[in-house]
Amino acid sequence: MSVNSKLEAWKALVKGKKAAVIGVGISNRPLIKWLHGLGCVVTAFDKLGEDDPSIVNTKAEFAAEGVTINWSLGEGYMDALSNECFDFVFKTPKMRMDMPEIVAAKDKGAVLLTEMELFIALCPCEIFGITGSDGKTTTTTVVSEILKQAGYKVWIGGNIGTPLLDKVGEMTPSDKVVLELSSFQLLYMSRSVSTAIVTNITPNHLDFHKDYDEYISSKTNMFKYQDALGKVVLNGACDITYNMKDIAPGRVSFFAQDRANTVRNGESPLIGRAYLDGSVLTYEYNGEKTAIIDEKDIFIPGKHNVENYLAAISAVWDYVTVDDIRTVAKEFTGVQHRIEFIRELDGVQYYNSSIDTSPNRTMNTMRALESRGRKGVLIAGGADKKCVYDGLGDAILAVCDRIVLYGSNACFVKDILAKEANGREYTLVELESRDGDVYEFPETREAVRSKFVEAIDEARKMAKPGELVILSSIGTSYDHFRHFEHRGDMFKELVNELE
Repeated sequence: MSVNSKLEAWKALVKGKKAAVIGVGISNRPLIKWLHGLGCVVTAFDKLGEDDPSIVNTKAEFAAEGVTINWSLGEGYMDALSNECFDFVFKTPKMRMDMPEIVAAKDKGAVLLTEMELFIALCPCEIFGITGSDGKTTTTTVVSEILKQAGYKVWIGGNIGTPLLDKVGEMTPSDKVVLELSSFQLLYMSRSVSTAIVTNITPNHLDFHKDYDEYISSKTNMFKYQDALGKVVLNGACDITYNMKDIAPGRVSFFAQDRANTVRNGESPLIGRAYLDGSVLTYEYNGEKTAIIDEKDIFIPGKHNVENYLAAISAVWDYVTVDDIRTVAKEFTGVQHRIEFIRELDGVQYYNSSIDTSPNRTMNTMRALESRGRKGVLIAGGADKKCVYDGLGDAILAVCDRIVLYGSNACFVKDILAKEANGREYTLVELESRDGDVYEFPETREAVRSKFVEAIDEARKMAKPGELVILSSIGTSYDHFRHFEHRGDMFKELVNELE
């Protein structure tokens, strides 16, 4: 295996230094172990207290593996950043750099990092990065599956897969890395990936970002530091992503269902473009058009998934064959929590689409189901992200005229259904959603579970043979669950328990 000189330089730099790791979550636990193994003196920071079950379990895990670190926990856990000196500070993605404690650490000379930024800096192989408001996970998975089909060793990470920083020493220059990256991870990023995809941009995560402009700007960090060898794949049908071409330092490709949206800046033959030629997914470059596959032959349904494939095709074109793409398109059955079939019971099919954490995601799901002529019952509800709900009511009622609502954004969903019904009749069952009922808290765990059971029971009563029941949440999971996977996994578990 070739020596990763950047990794070796990092090992020499960090040995004996003091590092603060803020947050002891899924990605930071491997980071802490890795830093400890490199001889770094680590202090773990977390707002959870000493007695929290998660912290107790993590400490036990570390002790069993011989990982000895310092801790700063509970109320005032960030104070140590101001009171002590650290060489490196690793922040969680959902933490702003302008926090007073972070600023204080920076003023003392600390280098501010994230696990993902350091990984990109040390990675020895090509990185494909995918961001956008919708379609990230499916596009990320499709890119990785096509590259695997072509024979590459592929590492998948970011928001999906597993943390990769502690695996960087196992990677070789011929491997490929595929990352799904959120606006949180990209906000302060000053490094770009080799090949970037921006799927689309719609208002999202405005509960975290200062404004929409900051959200949009964060996405551009994934490609604006590229060199001439870099490539960015942009959605030509979205004005915001189309105009990102103006700041791209490397090659630009466009994708869109309509070819006209890929040539808005002229018919340059040196700009790659993927589009639908009739119903056939097509790639065009330097005057040569290649027909790839008819959209009806793609296993996973929906025009939005056609777009996901067009984006993926543009990204991997130089590395794979057309047969590699066709094979994956025909055989890939989709990603968990995205219109995921669970089971059929009493003639009713149950689907899990817990990934639908915004109105736009649910609209895409409804359109995909409508294109297949499906009808049934919707279970929805989650935490609002200050999103736009226009069009949601119309999309839901095209598929589901019976809706069970449970979540803190229920009022927004009710309002848009009433506004866009236009005389269509529908049945709405709203279940009480109490603030503070969180699965992580032992005292409210059963309340969360029993309310989910009630939602499924109500949907089951209303569904008819030949129809579906689908969980499409329209909001984040953070009002009651750890993350959307937790919500989706519980839904699947409860549905599989039905008799």
